[in-house]
Amino acid sequence: MSKYRNRAWRATGVITALATAAAIGFVAPAQAQSTAQLSAYVSDGWGGGTITSNPAGINCHTSAWDPYAGDSAPYPTGTCTASFPVGTTVHFSATADAGSHVNIPPDPNPVTIRVGYNYTGVVFCPNDGLCSAG
Repeated sequence: MSKYRNRAWRATGVITALATAAAIGFVAPAQAQSTAQLSAYVSDGWGGGTITSNPAGINCHTSAWDPYAGDSAPYPTGTCTASFPVGTTVHFSATADAGSHVNIPPDPNPVTIRVGYNYTGVVFCPNDGLCSAG
């Protein structure tokens, strides 16, 4: 009887290995990422304005400020980061507030959304010459 006991253990091991391999073969493959985030950065050019995206999602505004007045830089408001489907081409528009101008237009523009880090940036300057025209 001991002569067949090793064969039984071997058979059990083989059956276990085959069952494990079969189970692994039926595991669903990992899904590809279908969306990714895009961030819009408004500059420290001291002017105010809004950057928007097409398709909609980004609508990010910064207020003008004077760094020499002792005020802290304002935080952008609105939606500055949004999710878009991977492969989408996103175009941007920048609109300066009254008293400011677009010193550096959105760059890059457009952005084709890829898995990972996606961004664009814009610089608004006040019309009073506080920063130079680009």
